Amino acid sequence: MSADIDYYELLEVSRTADDATIKSSYRKLAMRFHPDKNPGCADSEARFKSISSAYAVLSDPQKRAAYDQYGHAAFENGGMGNGGGGFSGGNPFGDIGDIFDSIFGGGGFGGGRQQARRGADLRYDLEISLEEAFHGRSAQIEIDVSVSCEPCDGKGATPGTGTRRCNLCGGHGKVRAQQGFFMVERTCPTCHGRGEVIESPCRSCGGEGRLDKRQALDVNIPPGVDSGTRIRLEGKGEAGPFGAPPGDLYIFIHVQRHRVFEREGNTLITRVPITFTKAALGGEIELPGLDGVRHTFHVPAGIQSGKQLRQRGAGMPVLQGRGKGDMVIEIMVETPTKLSARQKELLRELQETETGDETPQSKGFFDRIKEAWEGLTE
Repeated sequence: MSADIDYYELLEVSRTADDATIKSSYRKLAMRFHPDKNPGCADSEARFKSISSAYAVLSDPQKRAAYDQYGHAAFENGGMGNGGGGFSGGNPFGDIGDIFDSIFGGGGFGGGRQQARRGADLRYDLEISLEEAFHGRSAQIEIDVSVSCEPCDGKGATPGTGTRRCNLCGGHGKVRAQQGFFMVERTCPTCHGRGEVIESPCRSCGGEGRLDKRQALDVNIPPGVDSGTRIRLEGKGEAGPFGAPPGDLYIFIHVQRHRVFEREGNTLITRVPITFTKAALGGEIELPGLDGVRHTFHVPAGIQSGKQLRQRGAGMPVLQGRGKGDMVIEIMVETPTKLSARQKELLRELQETETGDETPQSKGFFDRIKEAWEGLTE
């Protein structure tokens, strides 16, 4: 697009238009022809550059007066800072920032000062026994954490003093630098995006509004927790900077291995060795549960290794619910390794009375072996 096109025509306004009319028309046109709204369209990009150049001149009273008197010649050969170039004179980018906000929901140049960030969340790993997981408990933990500074109430300023607008960013929280056609925006290095600076920093926290402190906290562990259970303590994390809200503290539970029971969900499992005489004749087994009650299991005669017996409601409590899981014992028939002479004699007498019907699995297996062997020798 030719640079000699009248700036008023480019912005679609009359020569008598006031500043508000010029600004309003520019905003509409810039939004319509912005490259991000028309990707890959060279004509739109050229139009956007031209209307930006026009606005850079007509939004500045001195440059507008020069343009009204001399036209484009006012900006040739370095006159008036070459305002026709579009970005060295005036500052249309405050308005472009507003347009970015309209197009991208506040993600462009007009984002304004940053809101104070919430404090960081913290993690604490707590190891407990299976008994403690069964009954629940109250625990006290100690953590090193940043807390709000009491003398300045987390504001970072000496009591009785306040803040002033940042001189570098003018209170916007962001500064801009031109790089060719583009305007790059970044967080203000002086105020760190707040838009204001502290006049007299608090001596206790050095202006941070928070300081490190060791804190003791009470944690309520409910019955039924398991490894991986997460308990949230709201507002017990790091204090936010300059009075911002604190983060949360998360307690991660780790349940220690138990010397008797293994846990599968809400079920308690243990392996119980029994003598082969009890396995053959049957009987009873008593086991103390984590609830302090002695639980009795009836062992049927002829039970085999690997058989499981179950006691309903003797397992772990259901976390934040009702009832309990089960207790399960897995039978392991133990063969004696040390026998007296009398015991050996009794076993031999028993052996002499065996017909094979007492142990049908063993008899059936060796019958199949015998049949297979006979088939090979025929």
